[in-house]
Amino acid sequence: MSQGDPGNGAAAPVTSLTDPLDDGDRAPAAADGPTEKCGVVGVSLTDRAAARPLYYSLYALQHRGQDSAGIATHDGFQQHSHVGMGLVGDAFDGTDLDGLAGSAGIGHVRYPTAGGVNARCAQPFSVSFKSGALALAHNGNLVNADDIRDELASSGHAFTSRGDTEVIAHDLARNLIEADLIRAVKRTMDRVHGSYSLTVMHDDTVLGVRDPLGNRPLCIGKLEDGYVLASESAAIDTLDGDLVRDVRPGELVVLESDGSGFESYQLFEEEHTARCFFEHVYFARPDSVIDDTLVYEARRDLGRALWEESGVDSDVVMPVPDSGRAFASGYADAAAEDGAEVEFAEGLMKNRYVGRTFIMPTQDERERAVRLKLNPIRSTVEGRTVTLIDDSIVRGTTSTQLVELLRDAGAAEVHVRIGAPAIVAPCYMGIDMATREELIAAGRPVEEIRDDIAADSLSYLSVDAVADALASSRADLCLGCVTGEYPYDIDGETADRDVSRPAVGEPPPADD
Repeated sequence: MSQGDPGNGAAAPVTSLTDPLDDGDRAPAAADGPTEKCGVVGVSLTDRAAARPLYYSLYALQHRGQDSAGIATHDGFQQHSHVGMGLVGDAFDGTDLDGLAGSAGIGHVRYPTAGGVNARCAQPFSVSFKSGALALAHNGNLVNADDIRDELASSGHAFTSRGDTEVIAHDLARNLIEADLIRAVKRTMDRVHGSYSLTVMHDDTVLGVRDPLGNRPLCIGKLEDGYVLASESAAIDTLDGDLVRDVRPGELVVLESDGSGFESYQLFEEEHTARCFFEHVYFARPDSVIDDTLVYEARRDLGRALWEESGVDSDVVMPVPDSGRAFASGYADAAAEDGAEVEFAEGLMKNRYVGRTFIMPTQDERERAVRLKLNPIRSTVEGRTVTLIDDSIVRGTTSTQLVELLRDAGAAEVHVRIGAPAIVAPCYMGIDMATREELIAAGRPVEEIRDDIAADSLSYLSVDAVADALASSRADLCLGCVTGEYPYDIDGETADRDVSRPAVGEPPPADD
């Protein structure tokens, strides 16, 4: 295991290895729904190259980010990296993968929530410094990145992007000059505040870190010839591996460089967590297990709770594909158990060859794109009362268009049910959700929103029902976007807890 040089207390400037070529900063266009965060992965294998397992894992995590993808590996002598814009299949070809030598590596797929969209912000972010090579992949968002960046810049660190991942990398590199790997990670975790799950590679050592409140998911898997860290267990399944467990909040996991096992260091411990409930509602793949819960079953349970709280008699229950499918299935099953005569049907067909509606340059074109993307099955809808199930309403544009589509197809009534509470506030923890001014539910009663989307009725799931369905307490979930109260101090916002966090003593030496 690589260790820092404890004999020099000077924090030498770090040299960036990330390609400085900027293909132009562009802010992500506004979406009519919450947009993906990021996905991270790391592997340490016994005697085969890490590049292709990382590549396959990134494909499994593609839903978490489609703007850039990257892999960094280490062959025991030097670090290799490749990052590219677009989908995984666009960012890599066979030659790229063949050039990524080594049995240890990390990978990343990105949707930008801080730092814009350009090649400089693509990850993993790589730096070289006195104590070796470092690569870092980050899912989440820091709330004090600007303060740390200013401090590091004043001491000689040169930054090539506005992203908070580079801030973590530079702070960790500085600490590695003065301390061993474990203590350096602990010092950085103590400094950075916010949401993060990290895969990190220091020379050929791969490690995973989850923030003290566990806001972003990260899990450990066992392969035949090594171990893997990933945002979701679906990536482990893709590699024919077995899920071992989730990385615990505040835990550092270090994979053995020979692929034989891993070491665990519990660096911080909180009385409560702040797990993002939206992972189960929207972001994660239905076949992933997050915090010991299969996402598909969680969504079915949320749908069942939706019927119990606000079920309405109708002829047919249908999902908004694909996000509403599991909710609608649970809703329909609960309705049938209560004796309601309701049909579960696919009443909207999705055109999978249409790109994201929010890349259209005007609002009118984005609204038209909804009709390109979804088409009603008239025989399912015509002359019938319909309950439409979705996971969320953000700006409301898509919901308005869908209700209009169903009415145009002959629906007698359209009732809308949402498998999550109303989104009333922005997310600062890594989801590109919208500003408060853009949120249709911010400061407005449900009946006013119902009128806006022209539905016959509208109901959201309660916060308590979400907590019950996820077998959690409200105190252990991050609910900032639906309550306006956040787990961290954010300028102009309300914190829902004391954000001071106790360390779990001084960690043992890295080679213990």
